[in-house]
Amino acid sequence: MAIRERLSGNEAVATAMKQINPDTVAAYPITPSTEVPQYFSNFVANGSVTTEFIPVESEHSAMSACIGAAAAGGRVMSATSSQGLALMFEMLYIASGMRLPLTLICGNRALSAPLNIHNDHSDSMGVRDSGFIQLYCENNQEAYDNTIMAVKIAERAKLPVMVCYDGFITSHSVENIMLMENDEVKKFVGEYTPSEYLLDEARNISMGPLALQKDYFKFKVELAQAMTKSKDIILDVAEEFYQITGRKYELYEKYRMDDAELGIIVLNSTAGTVKDTVDKLRNKGIKAGVIKPRVFRPLPYLELTNDLKNLNALAIMDKCDSVNGYSAPLFSEITSAMYTASLNVPTVNYIYGLGGCDVRESDIVEVYNNLEKIAKNKKIDKVTHYLGLQD
Repeated sequence: MAIRERLSGNEAVATAMKQINPDTVAAYPITPSTEVPQYFSNFVANGSVTTEFIPVESEHSAMSACIGAAAAGGRVMSATSSQGLALMFEMLYIASGMRLPLTLICGNRALSAPLNIHNDHSDSMGVRDSGFIQLYCENNQEAYDNTIMAVKIAERAKLPVMVCYDGFITSHSVENIMLMENDEVKKFVGEYTPSEYLLDEARNISMGPLALQKDYFKFKVELAQAMTKSKDIILDVAEEFYQITGRKYELYEKYRMDDAELGIIVLNSTAGTVKDTVDKLRNKGIKAGVIKPRVFRPLPYLELTNDLKNLNALAIMDKCDSVNGYSAPLFSEITSAMYTASLNVPTVNYIYGLGGCDVRESDIVEVYNNLEKIAKNKKIDKVTHYLGLQD
């Protein structure tokens, strides 16, 4: 039976972690994800969980402790944001290279400098090639649900999973959500029984040894293949979750895309603003639609290109910038997939919300207005736009 509750995004994630009851949580506080280990440490202190909570001296140490605990055979979780994720950078590649199924919560926040504690996606996008599966969440319900599913996905794929949601917008805003019963969560994630771990007395193994050229190449190809195969695992876990909760998750959400002529692709909380705008434009006879990726790693390039083929114009919105002189990451990767699929839909990039700048319905209307012009003229005057930039 579902439990109706009102929780912030951080509290919802910490509640999911409590219900999962991992063996180890190692974390160092950083805004805006600080509340996740804060809430969880209270659960440890009052005996709600049997987890070994390790307060460490830095985020680098937090991921190092998670790696050690996961290698020893434990179910492991952590949380971070922004500079904390950047400080973990070295250890993220070690976690994925050792094929450790740990779960990392990322409350998305801008990277310094200049110092900014508000939301954009520069942190998780900066580590998009680290070998972590990446799940993105529009709201508190999705943050809760994806945290529970992430554990099962990680253990089946033998890959670490990063659950990303917008700092403050999602992490600190309180919303009505539906929680699963504790027993339902425990049954869903099941008991973790790793096939290989360092404390297995019956089988001596090593993890993370020196690998020279040919072996290193082989390991990296196997990692890439595991990421590719994880797409089916993500969908299988989502179907199992749907059977229990009635909440359906795909690789991405399509909103009013069946007959759409103008489309936007956007991550996380901004998708809600775009959906509201789409509804209003539809009332005016404008065939607008939106796609919200839930899974960015692995990139669902085949599925996406198939659902974009009937559009007359497309805008891909990035809440970060690659600073590469051309475009931002979501745009670059999806347009690359479109090119290899011989899909010629006029597409522009909108970089928005850097450092937490507001994005309003009027801004989204501006995007769709530009798409109407592009669709009519069959011409793109400018590829990359900075939306909402004020002088």
